[in-house]
Amino acid sequence: MYLFTVNKQRILGLMSGTSLDGLDLCLADFMQREAGWTYTLVAAQTLEYTAQMRRELSEALTYLPDRLDLAHRDYGIWLGAQAKNWLQTKGLTCDAIASHGHTVHHRPDQGYTFQLGDGQSLSNASASEVICDFRSQDVALGGQGAPLVPIGDELLFGRYGFCLNLGGICNISMKFQGSRKAFDVGICNMLLNRLAETLGYQYDAGGEIAASGHLLPELLAALNDLEYYRIQGPKSTGVEWFNQCVWPLFIDQRATSLHNIKDQLHTACHHIAYQIAQSINQFTTDNRKVLITGGGAHNLFLIQCLQSYLPEHFLVVPQDGLVDAKEALIFAFMGALHRAGQVNCLAEVTGARVNSIAGVQFFPQ
Repeated sequence: MYLFTVNKQRILGLMSGTSLDGLDLCLADFMQREAGWTYTLVAAQTLEYTAQMRRELSEALTYLPDRLDLAHRDYGIWLGAQAKNWLQTKGLTCDAIASHGHTVHHRPDQGYTFQLGDGQSLSNASASEVICDFRSQDVALGGQGAPLVPIGDELLFGRYGFCLNLGGICNISMKFQGSRKAFDVGICNMLLNRLAETLGYQYDAGGEIAASGHLLPELLAALNDLEYYRIQGPKSTGVEWFNQCVWPLFIDQRATSLHNIKDQLHTACHHIAYQIAQSINQFTTDNRKVLITGGGAHNLFLIQCLQSYLPEHFLVVPQDGLVDAKEALIFAFMGALHRAGQVNCLAEVTGARVNSIAGVQFFPQ
């Protein structure tokens, strides 16, 4: 237990997920007391990306170094401008901004990860202190650089047995035998949104299209047979795996059919729910409460599938804005921990050699 008290910090967290829904902003106050850390959510909002922004972020994966460096700078400037304008519009201020950025490359198996959004450019544009680049140091220490959210699950949401995030990639964390376990379960909204886009929608609102389809047993078996699901944690994945291993299973001559896309969405939801259940059932714990956040928590059909695969667990979808704000909130918390000089990246979760204080600090110039 720490022998000192950290004064209240007001941090703005910025998060852009692989599902390309938009930029999540979460402003929160953090206080460390003898009993531990507490937070108060001040304001939160998601700024939806334009079609052009989604296209540019998606295409960044293919950029050569010079163009990627320019995109890194420009996106940092854009983030800073959005943060500054959002705060000014609401008449609010912050002590610092903690930015996750937008993941373009994530290959910890090859020793690198890259999140778009240059910290110095962000700091200059926002006129604020910035902490960003939370993943690189952990990868350099032999870790996966992911998932990072479990530090918040441990210190802010420890009352839940499991914390499940249904983002572009689905990840989970839990307390088991005295230590925090966490890993990327596998694909989630990245797949569901891509399928919905083939029908002209940005996403499948409420899972209504998926609910109208039927199960494709052969596709379900092929998805569940992907090698990634046989790897034991710590493990993480990203868009490269999706493009190389997952999406090809959905590309065939039938994919242009409305009926077939409905069935593929239906099957994808069952696949996601099944893999989540497999991950949770590995761990025997008395606390069966599962906190569910992330964009996928709005997909009622996906939640229905989860309930069918996890009948003995209590699935909790919060109603206070935390569903969409939790990841940005925890990156804000990671910024607060960094500024307090405290560990914010857990080696037991990422597989790194040691715990670390992740993030790089920038000040406006």
